[in-house]
Amino acid sequence: MTGSTGQIGSRVARLISTRGVPQRLLIREPTRLQEYDGATVVAVPGGYADVDGMRAALDGIDTLFLVSANAGPERVAEHASAIGAARAAGVSHVVYLSFLGASAIATFSYARDHWATEQQVRASGMAFTFLRDSFYHPLLPSMAGPDGVIRGPAENGRIVTVSPGDVAEVAAVIALDPEPHNGVTYELTGPAPFTLEDAADVLAVASGRPIRYERETLAEAYASRAQYDAPRAVLDAWVTTYTAIAAGELDVVSTEVEAITGHRAETLENWLRRHPESYRHLLLD
Repeated sequence: MTGSTGQIGSRVARLISTRGVPQRLLIREPTRLQEYDGATVVAVPGGYADVDGMRAALDGIDTLFLVSANAGPERVAEHASAIGAARAAGVSHVVYLSFLGASAIATFSYARDHWATEQQVRASGMAFTFLRDSFYHPLLPSMAGPDGVIRGPAENGRIVTVSPGDVAEVAAVIALDPEPHNGVTYELTGPAPFTLEDAADVLAVASGRPIRYERETLAEAYASRAQYDAPRAVLDAWVTTYTAIAAGELDVVSTEVEAITGHRAETLENWLRRHPESYRHLLLD
């Protein structure tokens, strides 16, 4: 298990723990980790780039749930190191948390990193399962500023976000019994598409205040985000989140969450009802 302090990995670790299955949690900083029954924690301070540390940590492991490293210029290289270490350690199956529409020419810049990583896993010779999830439901409230406006160059494109809990449940099912899923790529989405105008309406109902979507041009999108003084690659990722929606690359409805978990994928509306903290910044005093 990697990523066990993150929103997906922590949920997967908890689900596996409830099944009483031993798991090994690889983590940079063990002090940040919640305790799980049956889990062994192994510190790899160097992270994925530490080939020797990763190989030692993965010794004797059959299945690796691989969550992507933090975004950055070294991300794909770090993934390559982790995959090489897994192969050297004798890991037989990698379950990789990828992204919907991963491609060498994907509009969303980080989706290209996921495509490159998928190719590395394929080339390793290990068995694999790719979980290409969409953006998570929490993205939508985070897009709206305190002024109640979602701004971006998404035009009138549609997106199908997904519950983090659904993704984690799928990942746990597959990690516990990976063989039936060998060589399969799953697309994991919510049950229905919506525009950002639709999302604004849903957030307005949840928060009890007006929320609206304001279209930006590409130039306006970069200009409005320049205040954050982020690296260009980060700005590209922020902006291409919207342009990928405009391009229709995230207008995908999959039933694979239901097929694997046995229940319908959670809607955005229901997720917001259960997580009012996600839009707390939108509430008026």
